[in-house]
Amino acid sequence: MPTPPTVSRALCSLVLALGLAAGGVRASERPLWFDAGRPRPQAWQAVELLAGAPGHGLIAQDYGVDALGLQVAGAAQEPALDDAAQERLAQALSASMQRYLSDLHQGRLDPRRINHQFKPPARDGFDPAARLREGLQAGRLADVVREAAPRLSQYEALRQALVRMRTLVGHPAWRQDLPPLPRPAHFKPGRPGKLEPGQTWAGLALLAERLRLLGDMAAGGPLPTVYEGVWVEAVQRFQQRHGLEVDGVVGKDTWAALQVTPGERALQIALNLERLRWTPLTEARRMIVVNIPEFVLRAYEVREGRIVVHQTMKIIVGKAMDTRTPVFEEEMRSIEFSPYWNVPPSIARTETVPRLQHDPGYLAREDMEFVLPDGLVSTEVTPDVLAEVLAGRARIRQRPGPKNALGAVKFSFPNRDHIYLHHTPAARLFGKGRRDFSHGCVRVEQPVALALFVLQDMPQWTEPRVREAMAAGQLQTVRLATPVPVLITYGTALVKQGRLHFYPDIYGHDRELAEALRQR
Repeated sequence: MPTPPTVSRALCSLVLALGLAAGGVRASERPLWFDAGRPRPQAWQAVELLAGAPGHGLIAQDYGVDALGLQVAGAAQEPALDDAAQERLAQALSASMQRYLSDLHQGRLDPRRINHQFKPPARDGFDPAARLREGLQAGRLADVVREAAPRLSQYEALRQALVRMRTLVGHPAWRQDLPPLPRPAHFKPGRPGKLEPGQTWAGLALLAERLRLLGDMAAGGPLPTVYEGVWVEAVQRFQQRHGLEVDGVVGKDTWAALQVTPGERALQIALNLERLRWTPLTEARRMIVVNIPEFVLRAYEVREGRIVVHQTMKIIVGKAMDTRTPVFEEEMRSIEFSPYWNVPPSIARTETVPRLQHDPGYLAREDMEFVLPDGLVSTEVTPDVLAEVLAGRARIRQRPGPKNALGAVKFSFPNRDHIYLHHTPAARLFGKGRRDFSHGCVRVEQPVALALFVLQDMPQWTEPRVREAMAAGQLQTVRLATPVPVLITYGTALVKQGRLHFYPDIYGHDRELAEALRQR
């Protein structure tokens, strides 16, 4: 059949755009896709595979699947395409598949474009053009696509969750908003309402439908007419899955999370699939991963390509408003027991020096001292010394001890933002649900367990010795026999123990990533 002019023009544009994006195609692609002037089965399979891109959170139209489908169908009918038209279609198929394989393997976006300081994925021999040719020749095109995607159980679990979430898109349960929450008897203007046990609410029926569809409430059976019992338990399950305070009270944050539509959640999952494609999770034997929105650190080993978690602990990260913890990777090379805290220049300028100008006794009460330009240590608060600090020629540090902001141990790794992991004397903050309280560094809940993990190649460092060094009150720096990579990441959708969890986008990185992908 004749090729419609619009399809032909679209195909020519596709060859140019995708061919350049894929780094060019071979001089002749026709034998890979055509046999005796007709499309081989691989051509039909390629169109089908490209149409399945949304299953990976990708967009099928990025690969020109509609134009390719029309062209392949046309080429299978009379009159047959001439040699030049066959070559154009063959090159378009190759270019689209190469781009798809590349996007699956390393993501659509260089993470550094959105200030995620991850190095490009290590070269592992994956060449989209070569793998495509091998797959076509061996009749293993579907296998090549499957092998291009990250070989992570979390990736596959999120893919399955994406399918389930998309089945709820457009469901009547989200076609209307939940009604306003009950207001207290002595309601003050500007204060949000909340639903507490024992209350009634006009939104209970709609709430039940959503909780059942999301798997937080069992299907069927009569429900109490007031908010109690099974209602509270279901809301607590929902809160636990969404990184909220698990109190069973529907306040403004829980109400807002319940309003998020399945379509919005599907997009959130797709963004996290993209992150997994360029986050280096299995490049080293041991790793420490900090997930900012989840407020959790995991220390794990990689065994035969599988992640085996050894430690999971709560963390405190940088404040969302002004001292965000950056996203990056680096190698932990040393531990400092009973560390000094060198007050960062920004904190010294904006907080410590102004405090000392009004209250010189603060220095002694907080066990602080000055390190002068010549290296001498002073505890005398004078205008000249404070001026030296403000000029960056002197610094303030806090001595080891119970008041030290770093607690009893500091885990060091070089980075431009002077970020590190450390113990903290303010352990009460780990009881909070949302834990963005720091100036940017990451406070860890279980410093002894983390120290033993990173020191496991140094058997002389037993738990008693670690605890003794932490309590000594005298700085001791230990260089690791084997550096341990640290990844500070940003995952807002995870599958844990078979259940899908979402976390608030506290730094707005989901929005930034979505916009960067749209601009691409």
